[in-house]
Amino acid sequence: MTKDGGEKTGKMTRNGLLLATALVLSYIETLIPFFSLEFRDEAGSSNLAVLLALLLYGWREALLINVLRIVLTGFLFGNLFSILFSLAGAAASFVVMMLLVKRKIFGIAGISIAGGVSHNIGQLFVAAFVVKTSGILYYAAPLIIAGTVTGFLIGIVTAGSCALFKKRRWIRAKRVRVEGNRVANGRKRKKGLQGVEK
Repeated sequence: MTKDGGEKTGKMTRNGLLLATALVLSYIETLIPFFSLEFRDEAGSSNLAVLLALLLYGWREALLINVLRIVLTGFLFGNLFSILFSLAGAAASFVVMMLLVKRKIFGIAGISIAGGVSHNIGQLFVAAFVVKTSGILYYAAPLIIAGTVTGFLIGIVTAGSCALFKKRRWIRAKRVRVEGNRVANGRKRKKGLQGVEK
């Protein structure tokens, strides 16, 4: 097998694993919803796979996994409305996390919290537009709390997963370096590199 062929196979494999992880987490969420609203993904646990892809491989692969996860989850476990609500939340969450990763403003937990909160707020605004009443905005407070708590937990798990993958060399990061709960620039300087990464 050529080098290019091996890289393509590895890319397909890791994308498939991350997508499968996102689908499983999305399915679990459909079994234990927080609210009686039509939209799903309130916990945003599938953001774990998306955030992993964003940190390790960049926004293109993360976006692909995110879109495929939403469409497949909608057709398998939901309906057209759940797809629309999920797309709204995922779009808001993805843009926020992508910008924060690029700016390196917060650690992984902070990025995950921002993604979780923006995910729920995005869904809430779409829900308010669909039902044409502002009364639904009363859900904002519990949704923000839920997004903060689950975002923090997902951030901790994501940071641990990144560290484990790096230690075991299961996944070769190309875009950014993950140091504990920090996000660092993926471009490494040749000088002093051994002293930076062990």
